[in-house]
Amino acid sequence: MPETIGFLKPRQAVLDRRREIIADLTDLLPDGCLISDERGLKPFETDAFLAYRRLPLAVALPETTGQVAAVLKYCSRYGIPVVPRGAGTSLSGGAIPQEDAIVVGLSKMSRILDIDLFNRTATVQAGVTNLNISETVSPDGFFYAPDPSSQLACTIGGNIGMNSGGAHCLKYGVTTNNLLGVKMVLFDGTVIELGGKALDAPGYDLLGLVCGSEGQLGIVTEATVRLIAKPEGARPVLFGFASSEAAGSCVADIIGAGIIPVAIEFMDRPAIEICEAFAHAGYPLDVEALLIVEVEGSEAEMDAMLQSIIEIARRHDVMTIKESQSALEAALIWKGRKSAFGATGRIADYICMDGTVPLSQLSHVLRRTGEIVAGYGLRVANVFHAGDGNMHPLILYNINDPEDAARAEAAGNDILRLCVDAGGCLTGEHGVGIEKRELMRHQYSQADLNQQMAARAAFDPQWLLNPSKVFPLEGRPAA
Repeated sequence: MPETIGFLKPRQAVLDRRREIIADLTDLLPDGCLISDERGLKPFETDAFLAYRRLPLAVALPETTGQVAAVLKYCSRYGIPVVPRGAGTSLSGGAIPQEDAIVVGLSKMSRILDIDLFNRTATVQAGVTNLNISETVSPDGFFYAPDPSSQLACTIGGNIGMNSGGAHCLKYGVTTNNLLGVKMVLFDGTVIELGGKALDAPGYDLLGLVCGSEGQLGIVTEATVRLIAKPEGARPVLFGFASSEAAGSCVADIIGAGIIPVAIEFMDRPAIEICEAFAHAGYPLDVEALLIVEVEGSEAEMDAMLQSIIEIARRHDVMTIKESQSALEAALIWKGRKSAFGATGRIADYICMDGTVPLSQLSHVLRRTGEIVAGYGLRVANVFHAGDGNMHPLILYNINDPEDAARAEAAGNDILRLCVDAGGCLTGEHGVGIEKRELMRHQYSQADLNQQMAARAAFDPQWLLNPSKVFPLEGRPAA
């Protein structure tokens, strides 16, 4: 990608003290918990956004909350920026470092600390992967609901930072709806605990503020999350339509009728072809748009809900209705959807956008998205969480062609502006990061931004936690 997004100027005083900083951090951490050589730093220079790269000053890999606190206290004392990092699966550049920054990675903090099935909670360290929680409690009939496509790799700390969602967020909500408490280290090294196993806590909802704060208020080291009992059964069904507009209108009518399936996922023809070639999931190839609608409950409940959904789909001239007939077939349907981003990467470079729109605007935004991308001479594949209007257009381009990359970035910005203008917002689950930072002015007035920045500064007055992210670089208060 072209360097159209700037970073804060590195602090020369920090760069001049690099050897001393590395020596001090080496003394603070156990052996093998600090990386400072160029080859070792390479894997941390970017994240899944891939558009920008910066080698950090060093990478700290603490094993305990106390070690995180020691690193942050040291960095606060000497004015050293810190970039928290989970698994590096951020699609908005949220974990990209700066040359004067210490990356604090939580990968070594990967223990499940407590499973309380009576209270239906799990307490885990921030480096535990999303899927690991569900796999741990599955034999007892429970699961953790948020399920990002990257759930095999992404960690709970990163999920909290970006308020991640997933296919099943339509019924069960995103991370903030399933998070009960955190242990968090502030930038001065203070350790605080917010929430806990109870459903609610007195006082200000600081937990709600932390979830989605993109690592700018502190570093979460432990989390207590809600566990949910597995449903009696679940059944995904494929609905094929003659147009994306028809599929979008069908989604709006399903939700408008008061029907809440566990998931409604959308794919247009390019996405269908890409995913089917990879997963061989049995997707119909003679339709322009596909909905994956999953219902759950008893057989009678699923039958009744599906009957209502099918009636609505027929009003939109549905071409194909295919119910999964086995657990294997259901798994293949979801394998195709969960593999969409990786499967697309096999055929082209792409930018994955993340805007959310009201369902009533879904058809309009889909149509305009195609027009916008075509206007730049590029292609787009749409695959997203249709039930809550969380869109993920994949803009295909050649990353080695600077002009092509510039067109892709411009198209993405136009799509995000379209989402806001349609009554939606810049992000549904990927966060703002670097990617959408300068577009925040399109979503918010300066007064709105000032209030958000005041809240951020209350936690980090020096503005040293993940400093180049979320807020436009111009107009920030002096640290």
